[in-house]
Amino acid sequence: MAKNSKRKKILVIVESPSKAKTINKYLGSEYIVTSSVGHVIDLPKSRLAVDVNNNFKPEYITIRGKAKILNQLRKQASETSQVLIATDPDREGEAISWHLANSLASKNDNIKRIEFNEITKAAVLEAISHPRGIDLDRVYAQQARRILDRIVGYNISPLLWKKVKRGLSAGRVQSVALMVVCEREEIIDVFTPVEYWTLDIDCSRDKKKFTSSFYSLNKQKIALKTKDEVDNIVKDISGKKLVVEDIRKKERKRNPSPPYITSRLQQDASNRLGFTSQKTMIIAQQLYEGINITGEGPIGLITYMRTDSVRISGPALNSARQYILDNFGADNLPERPVYYKNKKGSQDAHEAVRPSDINRFPDSIKDDLTKDQYRLYEMIWKKFIASQMLPEISEVITADLATGDYIFRATGSRVLFRGFTLIDKNEKTEKNVLPSLQTGDDVLMEKFNPEQHFTSPPPRFNDASLVKFLEESGIGRPSTYAPTINTLIKRFYVTRSGKQFVPTVLGKLVNKIMVKHFSNLLSINFTANMEEKLDLIEEAKFNWEKMLHEFYDPFKNDVDKAREDMEEMKNIFDEETSIVCEKCGKKMLKRIGRYGYFLACSGFPDCRNAKSLPLGKCPKCEGNVVKRESKKGKGKGAFYSCSTYPDCDFISRESPSGKPCPKCGRLLFIQRKKGFGEKLTCLRETCGFSVDLLDEKDDKNDSSENANNVNED
Repeated sequence: MAKNSKRKKILVIVESPSKAKTINKYLGSEYIVTSSVGHVIDLPKSRLAVDVNNNFKPEYITIRGKAKILNQLRKQASETSQVLIATDPDREGEAISWHLANSLASKNDNIKRIEFNEITKAAVLEAISHPRGIDLDRVYAQQARRILDRIVGYNISPLLWKKVKRGLSAGRVQSVALMVVCEREEIIDVFTPVEYWTLDIDCSRDKKKFTSSFYSLNKQKIALKTKDEVDNIVKDISGKKLVVEDIRKKERKRNPSPPYITSRLQQDASNRLGFTSQKTMIIAQQLYEGINITGEGPIGLITYMRTDSVRISGPALNSARQYILDNFGADNLPERPVYYKNKKGSQDAHEAVRPSDINRFPDSIKDDLTKDQYRLYEMIWKKFIASQMLPEISEVITADLATGDYIFRATGSRVLFRGFTLIDKNEKTEKNVLPSLQTGDDVLMEKFNPEQHFTSPPPRFNDASLVKFLEESGIGRPSTYAPTINTLIKRFYVTRSGKQFVPTVLGKLVNKIMVKHFSNLLSINFTANMEEKLDLIEEAKFNWEKMLHEFYDPFKNDVDKAREDMEEMKNIFDEETSIVCEKCGKKMLKRIGRYGYFLACSGFPDCRNAKSLPLGKCPKCEGNVVKRESKKGKGKGAFYSCSTYPDCDFISRESPSGKPCPKCGRLLFIQRKKGFGEKLTCLRETCGFSVDLLDEKDDKNDSSENANNVNED
């Protein structure tokens, strides 16, 4: 400590400037708060940089463009008495801390690690009063993951470049996600719809209306397959009365769901708010690091957003209970705090995602938040409060109504006690409330409502359902879900159709190659087992070098075999079209590039003409709709306009469906309905064709897990 004795100030290093700004507000003048702007040390991009013959020793370098930041941190470290590294409280943050500590050690011999789950004054000061050393087991777990993914990527990607096209990639988690998206598409492609019918009746008793549905004939439950079957039933019972044959009543208790973990936050934000996983995490990061609140400055509004634990701290539980008592009364407060059980395999390193201060009501800070920040914060806030309230209690009534040998069933519910649903005034849980019925009562049949249906294939994955699949399969961790999805889109392996993921021709081809040559790597059990071993490394129960040795030898054999067996596919995407190049007269080829399909002259390299692929007929003229990129950058700010621009001024941000309008033949566009779901719309003013698409929500009953929290007594 002697060399630091004359230095007075303490250096605090975080990852982001916004986080530094929030923390600086809580600390006095004796602290200097700065940021590393993420990683400063990492593996180089240009080569493998892992010595597979020397226990997988990594070769770390200063990231290009970060030397200036690192030199500034070294200068500040040399001028301060102590360095406190306050990067994010997870494996990635621990690895950044380790690299920083090693890089600054020659300038300061008093370097410690601090961490906090929320950026509040109390949490920051508590962390500063309890500094610790670097957790090397966490570092080893992150390093093992980094090396594992580097080995996979830097062995398979060059094969894809050589055999298919440059710019492709494969990954341990990414390739499994692509596989399940492609498998789902294969099921959809071969699915044959089957016709079936339902028959509902609008009924009334004592002028109170309700609905009943056909249930059975001759005490046998049957499915109605044709219109003739329905017509025969209507003919048999027309003009008759229904008689109440049986009444059953049950009390149903619906428990609140736990506060958010990362995966459930992403699922609900997708289903309720229409956010992508990446957008959810970006906004959550902003809420965590700090928002400028009028009169207060930057305030961290939520706890750390990458977590798989539903655990809540004692003070936070007490705050929630006090709020419930003050605002909903003792009748809605459980006798004891509600504790939720983590799923098997949870790391439990951090609390669930919750408000850092329950008394910062969403509406009280609405003017300081963007619309999306407000919506996500409100969702987190309400979920946390609801998790500590009493269950909703309903009475479910089932009535069997008979006419001849036919039974129609009416089911309704009414709420006896609202419980946690009080937190959301818009939630309605009562359905088809039945009048007071007794056995033997007559019921009038007012209207028959036969309806034709067709069985549907399983829906395509969207952000919510893919994250749910990855989580339930034990693939990836909270920090990897959004980047995995983003990589699939960036590589043009999948595209979005509304909210659903559709594999591209390129994605299907890459998946086919991976399944054929790297089936072991794509095994869901294998990938989940890797995640479990990474957890064990963090818990100091498994050696990281041993894990990599066990993985590498069989993987290397697969790579060597694929290098010999993989067929050449370089020109597979060059599809000749009927479109003639206006510069040289040769046919244009349909090719696939980094951002999708485009047209290129077959006379290349003598003729380098290339242009966007026509997507369909323009709604305003006889031209074609093409995709264009704004000046915001490649892959950003995409819009669609007429190929004859500026002669035709048609422009739209809506996504083309690729389908022609059945009325006028122009290209249909996908428009998002207010709330959720999409509709196909013709943008031609004189046409007006529009049809709703099916709701794509994965959790049709209740996206907030309540469907799994029902008890019937």
